Amino acid sequence: MARPDVHLAQPDDAAEIARIQRETWRTAYGDIVGDDAIAALDDPGTQQRWAEAIEHPDTDVFVATEGGVPVGFTVSGQAPEDELADANGELPADSAHTGLIATLLVEPRWGRRGHGGRLLAAAARALRSRGARRAVTWVSESDSATLAFYRSVGWDPDGTVRTLDTGGTHIREMRLAGGLELYLES
Repeated sequence: MARPDVHLAQPDDAAEIARIQRETWRTAYGDIVGDDAIAALDDPGTQQRWAEAIEHPDTDVFVATEGGVPVGFTVSGQAPEDELADANGELPADSAHTGLIATLLVEPRWGRRGHGGRLLAAAARALRSRGARRAVTWVSESDSATLAFYRSVGWDPDGTVRTLDTGGTHIREMRLAGGLELYLES
């Protein structure tokens, strides 16, 4: 197996991040997000939005590679209040110290090689360096593989759910929360 690695994304990684998102959504999430959301990823602005995310000072974007080939990415940062509030709009006491894993994607053909764990570990280190003590993420209730991945590192549903309208379908997501003391191989 070629050497796996994770690095902090640079602006020239934006095209590959956009490609990974497009390919992963088409392959693994087509039935979940719907045709309209997938078609929107073909917009030339997608790459520019990823370049902006990479350069945003409050966001960390990491890219996983295998043998120099980009195979996955993750985005993390301070969790916005609307990502942390419960159904009544109440914020947890530790909201100032809670990060968000906004996305973590590995192309399915590169799955089960530890890339997701390495990406999550890198994001956890970055969040800890920013003062976070825990983090949250959102996962579709029908995405059993991603749910199993997060549960394997001790992240569990916290009881909060939301429904997203993708323009063609509705996705019911549950919020998972977990600690950042992850010492996975990176």
